[in-house]
Amino acid sequence: MQEFEAVIGLEIHIQLKTQSKAFCADSALYGESPNTLVSAISLGHPGTLPMHNISAIEYATKLGLALHCNITQLNGYARKNYFYADLPKGYQISQDKTPICTGGFVEIPSNNGNKKITITRIHMEEDSGKSMHDQDLYDSLIDYNRAGVPLVELVSEPEIRSGEEAYHFVSEIRKLVRYLDICDGNMEEGSMRCDANISIRPVGSQTFGTKVEVKNMNSMTNVKRAIEFEIKRQTEAVLAGEKIVSETRSFNAANGSTISMRSKEEAQDYRYFPEPDLPPFIINQEFLDKVKISLPELPKALFEKFTQQLGLSDYDAQVLTEDRDTAAYFTELYAQCKHAKTAANWILGPIKSWLNEQAKDISLFPLNPTQLSKLIQLVMENTISHTAAVSVVLPELIANPSLEPIEIATKNNILQNTNSEELENWVLKVLESMPEKVAEYQNGKKGLLGLFVGEVMKLSKGSADPKKVNEIVRNKLD
Repeated sequence: MQEFEAVIGLEIHIQLKTQSKAFCADSALYGESPNTLVSAISLGHPGTLPMHNISAIEYATKLGLALHCNITQLNGYARKNYFYADLPKGYQISQDKTPICTGGFVEIPSNNGNKKITITRIHMEEDSGKSMHDQDLYDSLIDYNRAGVPLVELVSEPEIRSGEEAYHFVSEIRKLVRYLDICDGNMEEGSMRCDANISIRPVGSQTFGTKVEVKNMNSMTNVKRAIEFEIKRQTEAVLAGEKIVSETRSFNAANGSTISMRSKEEAQDYRYFPEPDLPPFIINQEFLDKVKISLPELPKALFEKFTQQLGLSDYDAQVLTEDRDTAAYFTELYAQCKHAKTAANWILGPIKSWLNEQAKDISLFPLNPTQLSKLIQLVMENTISHTAAVSVVLPELIANPSLEPIEIATKNNILQNTNSEELENWVLKVLESMPEKVAEYQNGKKGLLGLFVGEVMKLSKGSADPKKVNEIVRNKLD
């Protein structure tokens, strides 16, 4: 199979998180009762006229700027004509000759370092309705709530070479649209959908093989699985002397295979022509400047800031920048406690554990960064131990955010005792009660140090400063 290489291009449909639909005032909410978010305009009744949704244009421009694209100044729409039951007008309003964004790139990790995948175009269009084939024994049912919801379609150049690279590409796009707050990126609900065009060719060849399109991939993992299966299927077919057929295939997530849906030997003629009811919209410099100012700090810039300026490891920075809310929480927490690694450890340790247990994201964490920084400060000042802070104070503080961490520590009698004389007395008591272990330690069994420290902590009911205890035990034994 090493004789061949895969040539992969992705098409990603991104549902924009606007309040209303692309060309009318119908709500674009997800999950409402079927056919309740429709009107004469979205159902395509005669005599109705579409109008531009400025928020959708702004969101598409944001995405283009974040991906280093050229932004088209004069944007027109076209009618993409095809008949399907869930397309109420019998055509889709889309961009054909003037996509809003061209060029640009997505940077992904690969086996040979970072790799840039070029973007062919990003164009705006409206979504279709949704056909449901499993709700009725005899009929397909149509929900038109989704019809007219604004989309952008992002098309990559065929520069992806593996399922792993495709996984990273989709992952980067999903992370970016969430940072920009233009789409929730939920592939399971269909707000982000990916199709893959896959072919193979002999290594070193510049000629493309026969392209197969794979649809129905509702997660990044399934994108990877579908592509890997298809590369294997096509390679085995070519080696067996079979001809690859240009077709559309569906991915079966249950067994990880692709299934033929329909032939693509004859390209469908969509009979594009300019949309007569929508004037072109012009993106002028004033609009562009306004959108640029609204862009948040993006993951790549934050990663470089966290690693180069704050000294965090690549791993810590990668996890902290995985989503915008976590990055924002960390940034504010660091501003309060002034110690980047400590702030990162708390978020990636006890806070992440709590969020995982509760199946919540950090936007729903009960403590704001200021409250958490007060607890961290107590640990940094050795007022309480890290263990006591995590196991005693944090749970009670989460349950009662109005309390002060020092109140909880005082009430639970876990303030650390730093009185050297009292600590020394506890150490002597422990050592005198364990003469055999002391002898073993002095004969080279240095691992017993933790035992002695632990016994002193028990004797002090957790109030002793473990660092000082460790120091005193060493001095007494050595």
